[in-house]
Amino acid sequence: MPPTIVFREHTIAPEPFQDRVLRSARVLQSAGIGEGAVVALMMRNSPQLLELMLAARWLGAMWCPINWHYKTEEVQYILGDSGARVLVIDAALLAGLPGLRLDTITHFVHDDGLGASAPAATAPDWEHSRDAATPLDEPARAPRGAMLYTSGTTGRPKGIVREAASPEKVASSLTVLRQVLGFRPGMRALVSAPMYHSAPNTYCVGAALEGAELFIEPRFDAEHTLRMIERHRITHAYLVPTMYVRMLALPEEVRKRYDLGSMQFVASTGSPCAPEVKRAMIDWWGPVINEAYGSSELGYSTLLNSADALRKPGSAGRPLPGARFAILDEQGAELPSGQPGLIYLHQDAYADFSYIGNPEARRRMEKNGLKTLGDVGYLDEDGFLFIVDRASDMVISGGVNIYPAEIEAVLQSMPGVADCAVFGIPDAEFGEALGAAVQLQPGAAVSAEQVGAFLKERLAGYKVPKVVEFVAQMPREDTGKIFKRKLREPYWAGMARRI
Repeated sequence: MPPTIVFREHTIAPEPFQDRVLRSARVLQSAGIGEGAVVALMMRNSPQLLELMLAARWLGAMWCPINWHYKTEEVQYILGDSGARVLVIDAALLAGLPGLRLDTITHFVHDDGLGASAPAATAPDWEHSRDAATPLDEPARAPRGAMLYTSGTTGRPKGIVREAASPEKVASSLTVLRQVLGFRPGMRALVSAPMYHSAPNTYCVGAALEGAELFIEPRFDAEHTLRMIERHRITHAYLVPTMYVRMLALPEEVRKRYDLGSMQFVASTGSPCAPEVKRAMIDWWGPVINEAYGSSELGYSTLLNSADALRKPGSAGRPLPGARFAILDEQGAELPSGQPGLIYLHQDAYADFSYIGNPEARRRMEKNGLKTLGDVGYLDEDGFLFIVDRASDMVISGGVNIYPAEIEAVLQSMPGVADCAVFGIPDAEFGEALGAAVQLQPGAAVSAEQVGAFLKERLAGYKVPKVVEFVAQMPREDTGKIFKRKLREPYWAGMARRI
């Protein structure tokens, strides 16, 4: 059964929605999209975005969601690196990307209703092209899923390509999703997080495949979320800790105004939730808050329900079926329960993956058939996973993965900057924010405001550090590598967690 979609109070019934998916598939196929090909999608939350993802899935193709905060250079890189044959982009977003070269890629413009006309007047309108097509009458191919981009020490994003899944892998991964996201028949699910992120992307596609009534919101608003739950008797939602913080910050009289009794399951992934925030949400909403540990590469591997969250505050949960864990020291020896080390894992439910053009990065993360993302943690005597630090430089701010090397590479090109380091600092609302340490060239005069302005011209706004400090000399390890832990420590002093 196809899903029912509700967007801006407009409902699309299952049959018309499925018709739109198959017409979209026909247009993509005519543009050269088939099994293993890539469709790039730079669009805000909308039914059209979901249609395109499902159409690509039907064709056995991959969809590459592009963060709509990205600037021209960032988008250009992903279009080239991914090998995308087709781009569909919102008109307002295209208007904000001066100099974007699209001469070698088939592209369509989606009228997002924001009143912007696309600079490329010759680009076909997506909805007009879709509506003029006949529905595809071919059976669905083996699904490939999303091509998501992550980064690493090189500073350039890496595209994740998952192997074609066997029917058994498709079934097992859907079983994991049902546990982690709480999917069940008759669910009424709400998504307001940006669908270019891995988890809300997965949530929307999974809910659609379950035939849910799916309420897609263009953006998150704290009180509006409560209003939606009461008005539409929402049963399921995907939310992140930053959203919890914003809802908890509402005045008490506002929070008490809404009946939230319909809620059955709230899924939260992507960033750790502070125990005190989670406890406050459970006290308010009841035992419906669930957290999972996972990644774009390795899939979901743990689940922590509300009861366990109260019993094991700070835990990331117990391993899901198919997930195998080992906590290893720097020499690769397995550590006993309670002793922190690098977290290695494998989730049998998912097909394997590779990085586009970077097999070495894939090899470096694997040991004895298990893989690590650089997180440090331990398993307690009951088998619950606790994450205490992040060995890699990655920062998670409001559920968004941010890779300092990418920012450092840009900042090092700024006149007057001799060296720099970007790292995570605590933030009450987003969990983490960015801090930067800058060493100037002799005689150079650069202000924190100038650093911010330089980066904002070249990178998405959320990649601009909140705090910039200037240092006379960067602290370095014996190997010559910048000792980021020494830069981070003053900001995290006295806090129980380090991420």
